[in-house]
Order: sequence, then structure tokens, then C-alpha cells
Amino acid sequence: MARKKGRGNGDGDVWPRKNKEGKVIGYRASYFGPDGKRRYVSGKTKEEARAKKRQALADADRGLVFDAGTLTVEEYLSRWLADSVRDTVRSTTFERYEQITRKHIVPEIGRVKIKALTPAHVRGL
Repeated sequence: MARKKGRGNGDGDVWPRKNKEGKVIGYRASYFGPDGKRRYVSGKTKEEARAKKRQALADADRGLVFDAGTLTVEEYLSRWLADSVRDTVRSTTFERYEQITRKHIVPEIGRVKIKALTPAHVRGL
């Protein structure tokens, strides 16, 4: 009798990460994101890597995934204001957040990519 597979096709798996001497130093899980690209998460144990993979897939299902490589601070803030803030705060609070973003943050660091954003950028504000 054949053994049944534990995961579906395309669910990804967990592999050990080894150093030059061959000692296992952690585990790496792979999965396919909503955009069809292969993504990776790491953990110290197999269970931790699998848990991070499950969390990443759950976040992707809820629409919380964004590509930090090409996303700028300005694009992120406009999405954040529209998706997360608009319906959760008073209209005056939303207007103030939008004003601070438009007048102070975007002119200074709006063109910086999220991936390249450093604490020095934030301190400079």
C-alpha cells in the first residue's frame, strides 16, 4: 500500500540549512506567493520554519503581502491610508494623517524603496 503524501502539490517544504562543515544551522521553508513567485522563510527548527510558512500563507490569503523590493514609501503610505486607516479613525484624524504624510514624509523619503529604508532615514525626519 502506498503512503499518502502529507502536503498538496505546490505547498512547499522545509529543508535543513547547513554551514561549510555540514552542521545543520537552521531550516528553510519555501512556498509560492500569490504572485506565483517562490518565497522563503527560515527558522531554527523544522517546526518553527513550518509555522512561519503557514503564517506567511495565511497572511497572503488575507492580502497582507506586498513586494518590498519595488514598493516605495509613498506607495506604501497611500495604501496604508486607504486600506487600514480610512475606516478605522475619525475623519479629522484621517485628514491629519494624510496631511502629515503629504507635507512632511513624502517630500523627504517618499521615493525611497521600503527595502532600502533605514533608521537613519526615519531619524532624519
